[in-house]
Amino acid sequence: MCLITFAYEAHPRYRLVMAANRDEFYKRPTEQAHFWGDHPGVLAGRDLEKMGTWMGVTKSGRFAAITNYRHPSAENKDAKSRGALVGDYLCGSEPPAEYMQMVQKNGRQYNGFNLIIGDMESIFYFSNCSSAVQRLGSGIYGLSNALLDTPWPKVEKSKRRLSDCLEQEEVTSDCLFDLLADTDQARDSALPDTGVSLEFERMLSPAFIESSNYGTRASTILMIGHNGEVFFKERSFFPKRADLVFRFQISP
Repeated sequence: MCLITFAYEAHPRYRLVMAANRDEFYKRPTEQAHFWGDHPGVLAGRDLEKMGTWMGVTKSGRFAAITNYRHPSAENKDAKSRGALVGDYLCGSEPPAEYMQMVQKNGRQYNGFNLIIGDMESIFYFSNCSSAVQRLGSGIYGLSNALLDTPWPKVEKSKRRLSDCLEQEEVTSDCLFDLLADTDQARDSALPDTGVSLEFERMLSPAFIESSNYGTRASTILMIGHNGEVFFKERSFFPKRADLVFRFQISP
């Protein structure tokens, strides 16, 4: 993922409301969201190059999502796949705090990442470009390719728009997909300096990214109710637009 905005324990009906965009090269082989044949309780898309994933939820209420930390000069081509961090958590049974301790210990084996994991009891954040595992409290959060809540323009705008969605009588997928579909580029003066060219920073600045070979491949909505109801909707854009909807009740 390259943009995740989420509200945790910030709505009377939903424990979690998460809206996320996955940005990737168009040529990278990918499966749309589905319940995995080798782990039938896991609902997620799948990267067919490394067999990991970027975001998912399980029938037992575990959820996870990841973004890359943009630091091109520090990239290691021999590093482990970051998508495995999400897949391993979803397929496992360790409590989130215990899993994050393991990730923290082994974090240098991966290129820069931001990982969010949780279950029906708690939610945690960790980046291997920082030092501490954080247990998150109630609130609205935003994450792109820097640390959690770094005030990049698209992060701040997405958090504001998520707050607006939560104030409506019913939180709708249309409202959440609208915030993910924003193609407005940030002003040059507001752009971060992450080690790529100004032209590339401009291209990467909207919530929804478009270019000739790289961009937003899918937008995903995840809502988990306080009653354990899960709503998951994925909208993929490549090679053509397609929507997939899943609803189920968490069964611990």
